[in-house]
Formats: sequence, structure tokens, C-alpha cells
Amino acid sequence: MKKNIFRDKVVIVTGASSGIGRATALEFARNGSRVVLAARSAERLAELEKEITATGAEVLVCLTDVAKEEDCRRLIEKTVEKFGTIHILINNAGISMRALFDDVDLSVLKRLMDVNFWGTVYCTKYALPYITGNSGSIVGVSSTAGFHGLPGRTGYSASKFAIHGFLETVRIENLREKLHVMIIAPGFTTSEIRKHALLANGSEQGNSPREEKKLTSPEHVAHWILKGIRKKKRNKIMTWSGRFTALLQRIIPAVVDYGYYLEMKREPNSPLK
Repeated sequence: MKKNIFRDKVVIVTGASSGIGRATALEFARNGSRVVLAARSAERLAELEKEITATGAEVLVCLTDVAKEEDCRRLIEKTVEKFGTIHILINNAGISMRALFDDVDLSVLKRLMDVNFWGTVYCTKYALPYITGNSGSIVGVSSTAGFHGLPGRTGYSASKFAIHGFLETVRIENLREKLHVMIIAPGFTTSEIRKHALLANGSEQGNSPREEKKLTSPEHVAHWILKGIRKKKRNKIMTWSGRFTALLQRIIPAVVDYGYYLEMKREPNSPLK
């Protein structure tokens, strides 16, 4: 029988109110972890808190906008105040976009970087001393867009590339502390990220251009997040298309460019001409 390495571990999950974050928080709770839920929706966090409490796990709710440094600092402080330390940080909070760079308001790109990149930086910065002290894990929930640029998603791709560079450097700087850092790219997953994706003027698109029911389930991603931590994975690209992208963009990048152009152009109401 495998040893449950997650029992009594203190785990912070950002973007915990829905999708991958919610499923991951529940998965840790089922494994006996003490879970800290960070997101902006008080109502949804309260519902999830009840569900986790029913499993017998300890839970802390902390309303957090990861785009705000002070919110992230407070998240870490409240976690340590309640549980004394931090073992695992899941940087999951994120937003997307869908617009051509020619058309997009630059405030949209700034918002993407503030949430996706700076949210990861802020949380990691304040949690790092505790996690390194425990030889713990930091996870960045990323995307194929962090390995190859996606048309219509300049801000999203830029933020994911930035996260990769940041987390890889943090890993190298903390080799002696045996810090585990994993970047996981789930592929298209059933969630609300496309519903809330920002259009050129900064408004939310409201509807997903994909058939959500046919996409990867958040629970499947959550399973792999825990499995990746258990096995000390460095990178985990969950889809074959993502793996081929990471490989082929080093060999035939122009072909990958054209392939993604065609794929994104086929989406309903695509911004691509």
C-alpha cells in the first residue's frame, strides 16, 4: 500500500472556487491535507468549505485577488497563523483572452499578466521560505500556450511563458533546498476560464467556443497534480497534442504555427480572419 504523503500537509490552492482549483482542493482534502482555499468568490468558497469539512479535513478560506500583492501576502500570513507552515502551493488562479493583438486594448494584456504571472510571483514569493524549509512543492498550472504562442491569445501565451521562466529559475536557485517545482499543462479542460475570457475591449466573452463536455475533466487534472507531486515531476504535459507541440516547435516551428492558426480559426466567432 502506498504511503499517503499528503496527510496533514498544508496546501494552498489559488483559483479554488471552480474548475481545476476546486477539484484539486477536494482531492487534497480526500488525502487528508489541510487545505487553504484562495479565490475572489466568497459564496463559492463557502460552498466548497462545507464540502471539504464533510470529508473531515481541516480547511481555511481566504478571499484573495492574486493580482493584488497585499492579498497574496495576507493569504500566506493567515495560512501560517492557522497551520504554522506551508508544504505545497498550487498556483492555479488564471484568466484567458480571445482577441487579435491588433485590436486588443493593452489593459487586457496587463490584466492577464497581473493575474496569471504576478499572481504566481506574489504567492510564491511569500510562501517560498516555508515551502523550502519543508522541501515542499510549488506547482504552476500552465498550458500548451506556455510552450508555443497561440493566435488570438497574446496576453495568455505571454503570461504562461513568463510563468515557465520564473518557476524554472526558482527551481534552479533552490536546488540545495530540494525544492520541487512542477509545471503542468492540462490542455483544454472543462472550466469557466473560456466563459470569462476577455475580449478586445476587456469585456468577458460569456460563452465558450468549445464543447465543454468533451474536454478533460478538472478531476482528471487534479489527480495528475497530486500524482506529479508524488513523483516529483518537473513538467507534465497531459495531452498528446501538447507533447507534440513542445517537441515539434523545436524541429518544425513553422508547421506548428500554421496548425494552430487553422485550429483557432475554426473556433466559432474566431477573431482570426
